[in-house]
Amino acid sequence: MIQINKIKREFYERSTPGLGRLCLKLGFTPNMLTGISFLSAIISGIFFWTGNVIWGVIWMLVNAITDMLDGATARAGNMGTTFGAILDHVSDRYGEFFILAGITMSGLVHPGWGLFALFGMIIASYTRAAAESMGKIENCAVGFMGRLEKFLLIIVGAMLEYYFAGTHWLEIALIAVGASSYITSVQRLIYTHKILKGRKRNKFS
Repeated sequence: MIQINKIKREFYERSTPGLGRLCLKLGFTPNMLTGISFLSAIISGIFFWTGNVIWGVIWMLVNAITDMLDGATARAGNMGTTFGAILDHVSDRYGEFFILAGITMSGLVHPGWGLFALFGMIIASYTRAAAESMGKIENCAVGFMGRLEKFLLIIVGAMLEYYFAGTHWLEIALIAVGASSYITSVQRLIYTHKILKGRKRNKFS
């Protein structure tokens, strides 16, 4: 699992520099793209809340794309900063809240499943943040499903719900997102325990 995530990360970092350079030529900075990503999440949540699934999905895609581009732009222009990374992570959490809150209040799903998915995504992210900050682990982005995959699952569920109303595809997608998030949180705890235990063993060996 760790190897798969490493491969995905390496592929992402190899395939996006061109897009980052394009954003720089167009005058975008990483923080500007983070701001656009944040605003698009709010807009997506509002559209979902009002029952406009198509526009909710469109703005959710804008959110996902700009979230990818801010990191690519930072690397392409060597503009990455600690504050920028923190702003990006915090913005992502707010974005997840607005999108999932909009879906939860839309009436398209049972509110309980919306909260199930929302808390799951937050706790998976928090587990990683705690491991990296308190545990001083360089990268704890382990787990079989990342943020992008979860967003794609929600998008597919929303589109199926739109075209096949009443089939509960969006609700099923939220259940899958929530369950995978809790599993990811546990995976990250296990990984963190393994790393910290290894450090302690090396210290006294």
